Amino acid sequence: MSKKRDLSGYNYGAISSLVLTADRSALPRRDKEPDGAPETLVGRIDPKEMGSRVQRQAPKDLEKKKKKAQQDEAGLPKRKGADSAFNFGYADIIEATQDVEGLTYRPRTAETREVFNLMLGIVHQTLGDQAQDIVRSAADTVLETLKSDNLKDFDKKRDIESVIGPLTGEAFSQLLNLSKKITDYGAEDDSKVDPDMERKDAEIDDELGVAVVFEDEEEEEDEEDGGFEIRDESDDEEEGAEPGGEQADAEGEEQDDEGLVIGTAGPSKKTKSTDELSPHDIDGFWLQRLISTAYTDAVTATSKTSDALSILSSEANLRDVENSLMDLFDYEHFEIVKTLTKHRDMIVWCTKLARADENERMSVEVAMRERGVGWILKALRGDRTKAAAGDSMDVDPKVQELPKTGTLAPGSSKLAPRKPVDLEAMIFQQGGHLMSNKKCKLPEGSFKRSKKGYEEIHVPAPKSKPAAPGENVPISDLPLWAQPVFPGTKTLNRVQSRLYPIAFGTDEPLLLCAPTGAGKTNVAMLTMLHELEKVRDPDTGKFDLDAFKIVYVAPMKALVQEQVGNFQKRLEQFGVKVSELTGDNQLTKQAISETQIIVTTPEKWDVITRKSTDTSYTNLVRLIIVDEIHLLHDERGPVVESILARTVRRMEQTGDYVRLVGLSATLPNYQDVATFLRVDPKKGLFYFDASYRPCALQQEFIGVTEKKAIRRYQVMNEVCYEKVLDQAGKNQTLVFVHSRKETGKTARFIRDMAIEKETITQFVKPDSASREILQTEVENCNDPLLADLLPFGFGIHHAGMTRTDRTLVEDLFADGHLQVLVCTATLAWGVNLPAHTVIIKGTQIYNPEKGRWCELSSQDVLQMLGRAGRPQFDTFGEGIIITNHSELQYYLSLMNQQLPIESQFVSKLADNLNAEIVLGTVRNRDEAVQWLGYTYLYVRMLRTPGLYGINVDYSDDDPHLTQKRVDIVHTAAVMLEKANLIKYDRKTGVFASTELGRIASHYYVTYASMTVYNQHLKPTMGMIELFRVFALSNEFKLIPVRQEEKQELAKLLERVPIPVKEGVDEPPAKINVLLQAFISGLKLEGFALVSDMVYVQQSAGRILRAMFEICLKRGWASPARAALDMCKMVEKKMWSSMTPLRQFPRVREDIIRKAEGKQFPWHRYFDLEPPELGELIGIQNAGKTIHRLVHCFPKLDLQAHVQPITRSLMRIDLTITPDFQWDEKYHGTSQAFWILVEDVDGEVILFHDQFVLRQRYAEDEHLVTVTVPMFEPVPPNYYVSVISDRWLQSETRLPVSFKHLILPEKFPPPTALLDLQPLPLSALRNKEFEAVYDGKVQTFNKIQTQVFQALYNSDDNVFIGAPAGSGKTICAEFALLRLWSKPGPQRAVCIEPFQEMVDQRVAEWRAKFGEIQGGKDIVALTGETSADLRLMEKGGDVVVCTPTQWDILSRRWKQRKHVQNIGLLIADEVQLIGGEIGPTYEVVISRTRYVSAQTDNKTRIVACGVSLANARELGEWIGANTHTVFNFTP
Repeated sequence: MSKKRDLSGYNYGAISSLVLTADRSALPRRDKEPDGAPETLVGRIDPKEMGSRVQRQAPKDLEKKKKKAQQDEAGLPKRKGADSAFNFGYADIIEATQDVEGLTYRPRTAETREVFNLMLGIVHQTLGDQAQDIVRSAADTVLETLKSDNLKDFDKKRDIESVIGPLTGEAFSQLLNLSKKITDYGAEDDSKVDPDMERKDAEIDDELGVAVVFEDEEEEEDEEDGGFEIRDESDDEEEGAEPGGEQADAEGEEQDDEGLVIGTAGPSKKTKSTDELSPHDIDGFWLQRLISTAYTDAVTATSKTSDALSILSSEANLRDVENSLMDLFDYEHFEIVKTLTKHRDMIVWCTKLARADENERMSVEVAMRERGVGWILKALRGDRTKAAAGDSMDVDPKVQELPKTGTLAPGSSKLAPRKPVDLEAMIFQQGGHLMSNKKCKLPEGSFKRSKKGYEEIHVPAPKSKPAAPGENVPISDLPLWAQPVFPGTKTLNRVQSRLYPIAFGTDEPLLLCAPTGAGKTNVAMLTMLHELEKVRDPDTGKFDLDAFKIVYVAPMKALVQEQVGNFQKRLEQFGVKVSELTGDNQLTKQAISETQIIVTTPEKWDVITRKSTDTSYTNLVRLIIVDEIHLLHDERGPVVESILARTVRRMEQTGDYVRLVGLSATLPNYQDVATFLRVDPKKGLFYFDASYRPCALQQEFIGVTEKKAIRRYQVMNEVCYEKVLDQAGKNQTLVFVHSRKETGKTARFIRDMAIEKETITQFVKPDSASREILQTEVENCNDPLLADLLPFGFGIHHAGMTRTDRTLVEDLFADGHLQVLVCTATLAWGVNLPAHTVIIKGTQIYNPEKGRWCELSSQDVLQMLGRAGRPQFDTFGEGIIITNHSELQYYLSLMNQQLPIESQFVSKLADNLNAEIVLGTVRNRDEAVQWLGYTYLYVRMLRTPGLYGINVDYSDDDPHLTQKRVDIVHTAAVMLEKANLIKYDRKTGVFASTELGRIASHYYVTYASMTVYNQHLKPTMGMIELFRVFALSNEFKLIPVRQEEKQELAKLLERVPIPVKEGVDEPPAKINVLLQAFISGLKLEGFALVSDMVYVQQSAGRILRAMFEICLKRGWASPARAALDMCKMVEKKMWSSMTPLRQFPRVREDIIRKAEGKQFPWHRYFDLEPPELGELIGIQNAGKTIHRLVHCFPKLDLQAHVQPITRSLMRIDLTITPDFQWDEKYHGTSQAFWILVEDVDGEVILFHDQFVLRQRYAEDEHLVTVTVPMFEPVPPNYYVSVISDRWLQSETRLPVSFKHLILPEKFPPPTALLDLQPLPLSALRNKEFEAVYDGKVQTFNKIQTQVFQALYNSDDNVFIGAPAGSGKTICAEFALLRLWSKPGPQRAVCIEPFQEMVDQRVAEWRAKFGEIQGGKDIVALTGETSADLRLMEKGGDVVVCTPTQWDILSRRWKQRKHVQNIGLLIADEVQLIGGEIGPTYEVVISRTRYVSAQTDNKTRIVACGVSLANARELGEWIGANTHTVFNFTP
C-alpha cells in the first residue's frame, strides 16, 4: 500500500459532530424500548435517496478476489443457514430454498409471503410428495406462467399442467386469484433490495461493525468468486469432494487405458493472507505483543492489554465493543481495533485457553461449546501441516500391526487425558453418504454421453467366468443327515463350494464379500449345520438343543421375517426352533430359552445384550451371523459395531469362543472389516467380485444437470419414460420411486406420454392374450388408479394397497402380463420379483429422523438393483439409476465396489459407552480405552488417521493411538457426566453408573434426551405437561413444521383431546399432535406427515417408558402414573377415557360405541349379570360376551396387614388375590403389575416394585412383604396401589389406615464410644490372669476399655451391644475373671444359641483357662437329662450349653441345688430372643432372675449381642441399670 489511507473520517471531531448533528426526529424515543413489533419506515427514509452515496469504481483486480474467496473459506465460520440449505428441516420452504438456483421470484413483504405460502400449498398437493426445492421451483414456474400477459387462461392452465400435472378447475382458479395478489413480482426487481440480502448484510454488519457501502458489482463479484472457490482441505477430506454440478465436466475425467476415471482434482494449495488470523497464532501473550507495537511503554501496554481483553470478553454487542476500544486506544490505531473486533471470539477464547491450566482448560472448553465457538477448538485441533487425505490413504500398511486385543490392562495406563476432543467435529455429517475415495475408476468399456439436461455413464456387464469342472461341491458330499436341508439342489454354487471346507469343516471366523444373489444365505446355513453337528449324538442322531444358540442379525424387519420362514422350514426336521425378535415381535424369556436360532435386527440384539439380566441365554450363543455387514457405513452402523465389539471383547475376556460370520456386498476395504471381526485373512476371508453375480448387471447412471429443481424433476420423468420405452415389448421393467403417491403419478406420466407419442401399443399389443387377461382382472381391483393403469400393461405396488391388489399385481407381473411395474422399496425387500431392467427414479427419500429428504441408503440401492436380471431367463440384467449430477460419483463408487466403508461410531459413542458402563464391562477410563480398541472405528483410525481428525501431535509417538483413545473416552465421559448418566472421577478415571444411566441404556434413549427430561420433568406434572416434555425429546429435534402441513396440523390441533400450548409453527407442537393423532387413530394426508407420525410412534413406546421409570425412581407419584398411562395409551392406541373393552381384540364396534355412550363407571360393570349388561348396553344378545370380557379383565383384590418395626420403619404384608378368568389369548403366560405405596397426599412414592402374575398361579393368593418409611407426625394413612403394566384402568387402590397404630417408644441414642487411653494388661492386677492374654494382646481395645470398669470392678448386670468382631468374648471373660477372683467362686453358665458355637466356645476356653488357679473345668451339656445332672454334680467351673439344654435342666430348679447356686450367667447373641429360638431363650433368662430373687442367691447376668434399637428395654429386663447398658453404634 503506497498511498496512505485517508483516516480523517475517523477522527474525533468528525465522528462527534456526526453524532451531534444527526437528525434525531425519526429515532424512537429513549423511553420507548424496542419491543420487537414491526414498525413502518414510511416518512423516515426517502426511496430516492437510496444508494445516493455510492462511489463508482472500476472493478478491483482479480488478485483481491482470489484473496476474498480464500478468506471467506478460511476466515469467519460460515452461517449455518447458508451452509446447509437442505441440511436441516426448515419450517419454511421459502427459507429452506432460499439458495436454490434458478428462482425468479422471492417474496418481499409479509403479505406476499403469506400468499406465496398458500400457492406453495396448492402446488405441493398437486405435485405430490417431492422435496422442498422441487415444490418451490414448481411454484416459481407456475407463478411465472400466471404472470405472463400474452397467454390466455386456457393456455396458462395447459402450461401449468405440463409442469405439475392435472389440475382441477377450482385449484386453477385459486392459483390465478392468488397470483393476482402477488404485487411485488417482476419489474421492480432491480430497484428493490432483496430483504434476504438485507438480512445477510445486516449480519455482516454485525460481524465487522463498520459502515458498509453496497456496490453494484456485488453481484458480479459473487459470481466471479465462484470460480476461485477454494475448499479448505479438511472439508475436502470429510466430504469426499463430490463433483460440483456444472464443473464436473472440466474436472479430471481422464480417458485412461484402464477405463473411465471420474472424480475431482486434489485440493488447491492455500495461500495465507496478511489480514488472516489463525487460532494457532494466538497464545497467552499475543494480544500484549500486538498492543506493544502501538504502545512501547511496557506498563501502559500491559494495562491496555488487560482492559482490551475485558472489553472483548464482555457481553456487549459489537458496536459498543468497537466504541470502547476506540476510547481505550485514544481514537488512534484503528487497524488494531479492526483486527480485534473482526477476530473477537478467536482472540478472547484462544487467550483464555492458553492462560488456563489443565484443570481450568476443561471448563473453558465446555464454555466455548456452549457459546457456539467450538469451531475454534476444531481449528486448533486440525494441525497446520496436515497431509492431504490422498497421501494418507497410501500409508504403508506394514508399519501398523493392528493389536488384536486392547493393549491395556485395566488400571495400568498412566495416560491422563491431554485435551478434550471435539466429537461433534469427528462425526461424518453425510452419514452413510460419506465418500472417502477421491476418484472412481470404472471397468473397461465404460463410456459417457452428454445429452440435453442430463449425462449418461454406461458401465458394461462384467464377463462371467465359466465354472471349472468339478469346482462345485455336490450336495451328496455333505453328511447324510444334513442333505435334506438343501432340497431340490444337486450342487452348491461356486461361492458356496469355495467356502464349504471352512464354513462347514472348521470354526474359523468368516467374512464373505459377494454380490447380491450369490447365495450367501446358504453359506450361513452351512455354518449353522456345523454348530448342529457339534451337539449331535452320532449314535442316536439326536441333537442337544439346549446346549447352544445361534443369532442371525439382519438389517431390516422384512429380511428378518423372510429368513425366519426360510430357516424354520429347512431346519424343522431337526426339531430346531427359529424365532423372530424385532420391535414388532417381542419374545418372553421363556420363548427365548426354547429357541435355538434367533433372527433379529441389530438394535434389538443390542438392547438384549445391554441388559446384564439376560446373560443366561446370551452366554449360550456360539455363532453370530451378521448379514449385510456393510451396514457399518450407514447411520445405523454404530449399533452393529457395538454388538460385535461387545461380543469379541467378552469372548477374549471369558474365553468362551463365539464364531463370527460377516456377510456383505462387495466393498473395497474388506481387509479392515476382516480385522474388526478377527478374521484370519489367509483362512476366513473370501472376496468375490461382480462377475460372480448369478446374472451379470449392466449399469447405467444418469445425472441430471438441470439447474432448476422443477426442470430436474421433469427431466427425470422424461428420461424414465425413454428408458422404459427402450425395453417396451422386449423386457419387463421395475421402476422404483420413493413415496406411495409417486407410484401412481409416475405410472400415469409414462402412460400418458406413451399415448401422446403413440408408442402405447409397444407396451401391450391390442389383440394379445395379455390384453384380454388384464381387461378381465380390472374388475377385481379395489384401487381405482390401478384399474385405470392395468389395461395398458402398467401396474403399481406399494404398502398402502390392499393385500389382494398387491398379490394380483405380483402375479400378473410374474406371469409376464405387466410390462412396467412402478413400486416403492418395500417390493425390493419383501417380495422376490425379479425383472430384466430395474430403474431407480430419483434417489431422494424422505427420512423422518432427519426431517428432510435424504439420499437413499446404499443398502436400499443394492437391494433394488439386486432385483435386476432373472437368473433363469436372462444372461444379464440392466440397472439404471437416475439421480442428480452431484450424486453420480457416489453411486458409481457404490456400484463398482469403490466406496470404502467408514466407521460412524463417533456419532453414538457416548451412548454406547454408557451402555457398557451400565452393563459393568467398562468400569474405568482404561477399560473404556481398551473397549475402544475393539471397535471398527479403531481399525479405521489406524488406517486413515487424517480422516478421523488425528493430527500430528498424536500419531508420532503413539502407534496404538492410546492417547487419542484416552482423549475420546474422556470427552465422552464428560458429556455423560453433564447429563447425569454417570459419575466420573477424573483423577482415578473410575466410572460409576447412575439410575438415569441405566434407564437410558435399557430404553435406548440418547444422553441428550436424558438431559432434556432431567431439566423438564417436575414432581407435579400431569398428562398435558408430559406430552410437551415428550415432544422436546432429542430424537425429534430435526423434524420441522413444513409450510404445506400447517393447515392440516391446525385442523388436527383442534381435534386432539389434550391441549397443546405451542403454536402450529413450532416443531414440539407438531410432535405432540402427531402422537395424539396416532392414539386417536386420526387419518393424515401428507406423505411426510405420515412418515413423521410413524417415526414418532415407533420411538414413543421406549421414550415414555423411560420417562415413567425416571419419575418412578424419583418417587413422583402423579407424573409416574400419568407416564404409565401414556405408555399404555400408545401401546393400545386408545385414550384412558375410552371404554376398557377396547383393549380386547375383535370386540364388535357397536358394543364399544354403546358402552362409550353410556358413561357408566367401569368398576360397576363387575357387579352386573349378563342380562343386566346386555340391557345397559342396549344390545340384549351381547350380555354374555361382555360379561365374559369384563371378568377376563385383569383385576386383583388386595388386603394389607401393617406392623411397625421401629418408629420410622413399617412392614406391610400384602395379600394379592387375582379376581379374573385367565384366558391365554388375552393374557399370554404372565401379566406384570406395579405395586406402589404412596403417602397420604398421593404425591410421593415410598416404595415401588414389579409383581409378575404367572398363568399357573392365577388362582392362588400371593403374599408380598414391603417395608416403607414412617414419618412423624403419623399420617392418617398410606395408599397401596397395584396397577397393571399393560392394561388401562386396571388398578386396585387400597388405603391403609394408621388410626389405631401404636408405634414403639422412641429409642434412646446409642452409647458414644469414648476416646479413652487403651487399658494395658496390668489393669487386671493379677499376674495369673495377665498371663492368659500375654502374647495375644498388648492392650485392650476401646470397647473393652470402656466396659472394663462395669464388668471387672463391679457385680452389676451388664448388657453389651456391639457389632460382630469387636471383642465381646473378652468382655464376657472379664466377668468370668471377676467371678474367679472372689473367694469360694461359684459356677458360671454360658448360653450359646447353637450347638456348633457351644463346641467352639468349650474348645477355646479349655485352651485359655486350663491352667488358671489349678486348671478350670469347662464342660458342655449333652441334652441327656441324667448325664447332664451327673456333669453338674461333678462340678464344672463353666457350663456351656444351648438355651434348650439349660431350659430342660433348670425347669426343676427347686430340687436341683446345682442350678440354684450359679454366680454368673453369660447370654451370648442375645438378639436372637427375637428369632426362632426366642421363646426358650427368653424363658431361660427370666427364670434365672426369678430363681435368684427366690433364693437370695445373687446371679449376675452379662448379655452380649449386636447393637439393638431397644437396648435400654432389654437392659431393664435383665436387671442392668442405665450405666451398665452399653449399646454402641453398629
